Amino acid sequence: MNFPPATTAVLIVTGVMTFIAFRRRDLWERWMFNPEAILRSKQYERMLTSGFIHLDWFHFGFNAISFYSFGRNIEFMYGWSTLLLIHISAILGGSVLSLIIHRNHDYRALGASGGVCGVIFASIFLLSGSGVRLLFLPIGIPAYAYAIIFLLVSYFCHRRQIGNVGHDAHLGGAIVGLLVAT
Repeated sequence: MNFPPATTAVLIVTGVMTFIAFRRRDLWERWMFNPEAILRSKQYERMLTSGFIHLDWFHFGFNAISFYSFGRNIEFMYGWSTLLLIHISAILGGSVLSLIIHRNHDYRALGASGGVCGVIFASIFLLSGSGVRLLFLPIGIPAYAYAIIFLLVSYFCHRRQIGNVGHDAHLGGAIVGLLVAT
């Protein structure tokens, strides 16, 4: 297969922003999803910037593998603009759902998971019958099984409140990814 430039560019931008946020706590705080800052201070850019920073390198790595595995297929079959439209729309969709759910809570979150989930579900819709091979599994698994596992892990993490990660953004991202792909 050819080199996926848009997929790679998104991963580089996300990695650089994550690295910068780790080094500069003020930017970490400024880019993080925070309903109060979004609604009261009208810092709407947080709904997008929070999708490009992560809690730690493990979180970044899991999202990067997922995004690359599914994003490159969309890019190859439908073009870079379709991939970017799905990804950005899913980040915003996940943020909108999180904003609705947490509009009255003291809540903060970060991570590209909403955008990644949108890309995963769009890929499953657009490229039915595809699969993914993970580093820790010696065999490939069907894309739909991966998506189910992804959502189950998200649900578990959301219920257990593991980390400052917008787990509820996964569902919003998945819904928007499907709508944009449709």
